[in-house]
Amino acid sequence: MSGLVLIVGRDLRLALRQSADAWLAVLFFVLTGALFPFGIGPEPSLLKLIAPGVIWVVALLAVLLSLERLFLADYEDGSLEQLLLSPLPLELAILGKVLAHWLTTGLPLIAAAPLLAVLFNMDMAGLGVLLLAMLLGTPILSLIGAIGAALTLGARRGGVLIPLLVLPLYIPALIFGVGATDAALAGLSARPDLMLLAALLLVMLVITPLAGAAALRQALE
Repeated sequence: MSGLVLIVGRDLRLALRQSADAWLAVLFFVLTGALFPFGIGPEPSLLKLIAPGVIWVVALLAVLLSLERLFLADYEDGSLEQLLLSPLPLELAILGKVLAHWLTTGLPLIAAAPLLAVLFNMDMAGLGVLLLAMLLGTPILSLIGAIGAALTLGARRGGVLIPLLVLPLYIPALIFGVGATDAALAGLSARPDLMLLAALLLVMLVITPLAGAAALRQALE
């Protein structure tokens, strides 16, 4: 566990030195979401209806912006080879890097989500479920994205290939996340969708380290 903490701490320090990348994702999230009321009109009932879907889709796209840098810098400076040779299991190192990615990308998006919720006239009950769903769902986006980033590492136009690989895999998280918030706004129970999001998160916590480690080993051969 000390190795995991070191990986997370190192990536957080690097992210703080390049904080513009994290701010870029948050600014994209807020500005893109803010465009929708201008495009479809200021009707409160319509904005409330589309709010969960818009917020989730924009968050998904904002996460995509930062996926390419998940392993690329370490690959280019040789740090990834050192990780492979270190006593720390590569699977655990991948979990550490994904956690750091979520802390610098997913968590700021969750913090910015209430701003868009107010802009879209969302009820407080829906906002609470939205934040809980994003707390479960944004780590899934980082975990799935890590597999795509590992598979395209070293490939030409890797930044273009990552969205093509991961967008279809994002669909379940998108459906359950939007479904939970829609249920809360309709006065129904959001528990089934939240439970499915939690189950998907647990599954990806197992799959991502194994698949990511295999892809990184292949990229470094």
